[in-house]
Amino acid sequence: MAMEKVDIIGGGIAGLALAGMLDPGRFDVTVYEQRTELPAVGTTLAMWPEAQQALSRLGILGAVRSRGAIIKAGALRRPSGEALLSMEGEGLLGVSRPELLRLLDTAVPASVHRVGGRADSLSGAAALTVGADGVNSIVRRNSWGRRSAAKPTPFLAVRGVVPGTPSPQDVGEYWGRGEIFGLAPAIGGSNWYASFRSELGPDKVDVAEALEVTRQRYANYSSAVRDVLSQANPDTSLAQRIWTTPPMGRYTHGNLALVGDAAHAMTPNLGRGACEALIDAVTLGGLLNNHSVDQALAAYNRRRVFRTQLLRLASSAMGTVALAQGAQLWRDALLTQVGKRVGGNREGAGTSK
Repeated sequence: MAMEKVDIIGGGIAGLALAGMLDPGRFDVTVYEQRTELPAVGTTLAMWPEAQQALSRLGILGAVRSRGAIIKAGALRRPSGEALLSMEGEGLLGVSRPELLRLLDTAVPASVHRVGGRADSLSGAAALTVGADGVNSIVRRNSWGRRSAAKPTPFLAVRGVVPGTPSPQDVGEYWGRGEIFGLAPAIGGSNWYASFRSELGPDKVDVAEALEVTRQRYANYSSAVRDVLSQANPDTSLAQRIWTTPPMGRYTHGNLALVGDAAHAMTPNLGRGACEALIDAVTLGGLLNNHSVDQALAAYNRRRVFRTQLLRLASSAMGTVALAQGAQLWRDALLTQVGKRVGGNREGAGTSK
């Protein structure tokens, strides 16, 4: 039986996961990646239970757990640090993006071909071409048209890692007026991120300039936030405009398919982008291993489009609430009431017999 050729455009999370999932006895796989080496800087990604199942199917969950940190609890907070709503972790596993990419790379069979450089055009010779090339996907642009072009949001994302483990009393997300700041433990340090409206960008953003703007923006926040930002430096930080994709009704077009941010780039407010990219790749790979290409693509649409488009909308809605500029008093009052109800329910559950 002749091998079926699969071209994967993009060697990020989704691309490597798909390459690691496809049956090397059936598919002749090539991964095209313009990045010459794995990134040295990257913040912590939260792996929800379904994403952990995907990692397990790839055979690297144990390795990820050994290099990650368990996220047990946190809170939504005022800028002062006062908790509005406490949250218990749901078995979340935090792992840095560079470490996750490194471990995904180990799951890719040696038979997979690697091609460096930018893939600006598609040959069409493959039985399947998969766009795993991110929010500004060439595959999506060339085949879904101009209406599928990514759109920049008004928001800048600045994030990084600093030494020292954060106190449990400081972990969580701080919601201010049109801005958020997050703090969580990471292997060997603290992962932090900030998001706010900014004119910087929208393309390449100077990290040092973005850090200075961030320090000024959060100068009145709690001492925990100020301490973290005082330690942040450009070598261990990233800054970029947040881009999103428009609504899409299908992730396939003929013998083309989209996975990850190429299909459903969303704002980071739910922390699900990397998780859904992994699930996309493992779902598509498993279907391809057990069905014809046409059958697999049809099933992939059924399983992934509705769920990920719903998450894209939910993430946008959460961002609208979190980054509210004029209704934060109502927002915070509502969160406080929710927190009291949740806390009361927990206490009641703990005393029941």
